[in-house]
Amino acid sequence: MKSLIGMATVATFSFGAAANADGHLAWEATEGAYVYFINLEDGDTVSGPVLVQMGLSGMGVAPAGTDREGTGRHHLLVNRAPMGEGPDGEEEWQFGLLADENHIHYGAGQTEAMLDLPAGTHTIQMVFGDAGHVPFGPQMVSEQITITVE
Repeated sequence: MKSLIGMATVATFSFGAAANADGHLAWEATEGAYVYFINLEDGDTVSGPVLVQMGLSGMGVAPAGTDREGTGRHHLLVNRAPMGEGPDGEEEWQFGLLADENHIHYGAGQTEAMLDLPAGTHTIQMVFGDAGHVPFGPQMVSEQITITVE
């Protein structure tokens, strides 16, 4: 899988911070903030490679290494259990997301990605996380959608 760098927007909002289980300073999401797929909906049939446009409301996107209130970065979960479910489910909320073919990190602050998915049915879910790849919370996780690649 490969990614296409999109535009990054940085914004500052008022937040609180608390340390998570491993001592990482975790910012809290803005009330009312959320993530969404701009160009895909559950049940869509698409041609590959798949363009995924990641939307964000109420917070800003910043590249890795930026640990600033009100910012974070996108992650995509591909062909795996929804966020918080499966073998690493509870740990994901506290210690952050893995980085592998099923957990794609967009550390440059990308808001778009091209996914090389084989023909067939696939699931994708967007997660917005902090500088330590820790999800901001359930409101910053999209619904898991299913797409079919022709």
